[in-house]
Amino acid sequence: MLADYHMHFEYGSYDEEWVKGFFESAYEKGVTELGITEHSHGFKEFKDLYYDELILDNSEIGEFQKKWLGNVKSKFVHTLDEYRDFINSLKQKGYPVKFGIEVCNFRNQERVSEILSKYDFDYIIVSIHFIKGWGFDFSALKDIFEKQSVYNIWEDYVREIENVAQSGLYDILGHPFNLRLFNNFPEKNVDDLLEKTAEALKENNMAIDINTGTYYRYPINEISPYEDFMKLVKKYEIPVILSSDAHEPGHAGFMIKEAAEYALSFGIDKFLRFDKKKRISEMICLKNK
Repeated sequence: MLADYHMHFEYGSYDEEWVKGFFESAYEKGVTELGITEHSHGFKEFKDLYYDELILDNSEIGEFQKKWLGNVKSKFVHTLDEYRDFINSLKQKGYPVKFGIEVCNFRNQERVSEILSKYDFDYIIVSIHFIKGWGFDFSALKDIFEKQSVYNIWEDYVREIENVAQSGLYDILGHPFNLRLFNNFPEKNVDDLLEKTAEALKENNMAIDINTGTYYRYPINEISPYEDFMKLVKKYEIPVILSSDAHEPGHAGFMIKEAAEYALSFGIDKFLRFDKKKRISEMICLKNK
């Protein structure tokens, strides 16, 4: 079996007619279990955290991010209770689905802990989406990379990973080193930063997300994490999940077999599934390999 453990229903409604397409698409690609990880920005409980976290002044960054947060169609639409109840309804109908969430790297981890503690998630992904209040993965703000040292940005990114890892709240780091999305590469060697990241994940018993979304949705056209970090994932024996980062039904399960082959190419022959925070290790077994 294969599982796709990072995807989002958010472009549609919490409605069976919308989401069953995700399962149908995944089945066609040999994926038999889906983990749904709605973005924290979709939930009312996280609203204050975003307004506290992001640059929202009159700068280029601030003006864009104010508009992003103000999109009432996608931001802070549901409550976590509504989300939980919908996933539970799918489970009761026999859908092979897991209850996850993708949380941004907020400074206020105490408040995040308060919010998350009320829910029985199967697993929790944390993804680095902000660096000092700047949403670096917004294509509209990618020119910011050209205005400062890319190496320093990478340093800040790794510091964010260390901070969230030390909180003890998270099971998985989402799409590691997604700051490569727009082909922005540091001007000097980053081996020390990669090593720090691997050490932080290992020390805090976190897995990583082998994510194909960075291949088919962004200019970098590579599966995350990139090869240099994958070597450390193997060296430190960091567990992995497989994911498409689908945001629409047709992308569910997309390139999951390629993600599995990518893991195997580094000698990683297992991936994780979760059930109420319990880890289940599965062998990567590809038919017609």
